[in-house]
Amino acid sequence: MSNCIEVPFTKLHGLGNDFIVTFWTMGRGSRRSAKITLLPGRAWNTRSLARLARAICHHHTGVGADGFLLVTPARSQEHDARVRFFNANGTEAEMSGNGIRCAAACLRGYYRRKRSLKIETLAGIKELECLKEEQGRWVFRVVMGNPILDPQKIPFRARNISPPVLGYPISTSQGKQRATITSMGNPHCSIFVSDFTRVDWLAVGRALEVHPLFPHRTNVEFVKVISRRKIEVRFWERGVGQTASSGTGSCAAAVASILNGYCGRRVRVKTLAGHLEIDWPEGGPVRLTGPAQRIASGVYEYSPN
Repeated sequence: MSNCIEVPFTKLHGLGNDFIVTFWTMGRGSRRSAKITLLPGRAWNTRSLARLARAICHHHTGVGADGFLLVTPARSQEHDARVRFFNANGTEAEMSGNGIRCAAACLRGYYRRKRSLKIETLAGIKELECLKEEQGRWVFRVVMGNPILDPQKIPFRARNISPPVLGYPISTSQGKQRATITSMGNPHCSIFVSDFTRVDWLAVGRALEVHPLFPHRTNVEFVKVISRRKIEVRFWERGVGQTASSGTGSCAAAVASILNGYCGRRVRVKTLAGHLEIDWPEGGPVRLTGPAQRIASGVYEYSPN
C-alpha cells in the first residue's frame, strides 16, 4: 500500500500495564545507537499522533496495548529524553508511572552506561534509577515528585473546599461515593472499600472518570487497606478503562491512604499483576519502585487513511 507507514516499536509491560514505545528523531550525534529504530520523519502533530495511538493500541486491528509512548529528544541538554504518553483512546496523558519505566527500559539501550535518567514529561522532570537489569527485564525507582493536593491545580471543581480533599461526597448514577482527590501530575480519585465484591467498581469508575467535577476527567482507584504497610487496589484509568495495575494510580492510592491515616510512609501496593513499592518521606517526593519487561518488538504497518 502506497500510504502505508512502517512504525517500528517495542512493546513492554510495567506490571501488566502494557505500552508500545517508539522513538522519533533520537539518532543524532555521537550517542547514536544501532538499537534505536526511528518513527519515519513526517509532520507528526498531536492530532496525527492521537490517530496513530488509537490504531496501534487496538487489540484486534493493531498491536494492542493500554498506551502508546513517543520518545523524543529532550528540550534541555541537562535531560536525557522527552516522553509523550497517549492513552489507548488517543487522549494524551500528563504522566504514567508504569509507562515511564517502560520508556526508560528502552532508553537503557540508547544510554548504555547511564543508570540514572532524567526524562521530561507534561508533569515535569522525572528522575529514574535502574536498580536491577536482566535480559529483557529491569527494575526502576522513579522520583514521582510531590502530590498535588490543591483542588484548583488538580483540577477539581468543588467549591469552598480546602486541601487536602478527603472523603468528599460525589453523587453518581451508582450512588454517593466518598473520595480522596489528588494529582500525581494527572488527576486521581481514590475510593476506599472493604471488599471489592461488594461494589460494582467498574461501573463506579466509569461514572467518576467523566464526572463534571473533573474538567480533565480522572483516574479512579478502589483501595482496600490490608495493614499499615499494605493496600490492595483496583484501577479504572482515564481513557483506557480497567487495567491490571497503574503506577500513578498506585502512588495516588498510597498518598490517599497516608493522608487518611490508614498507612505509614512506606506502602506496598498489591495489584492484579503483582506488587509496587511506594514511599513518601516526610517533606520529600513520592517514589515508586517497580519492574518493566520487554514483550516484543517489530514493525506496525500503519495506514493513516
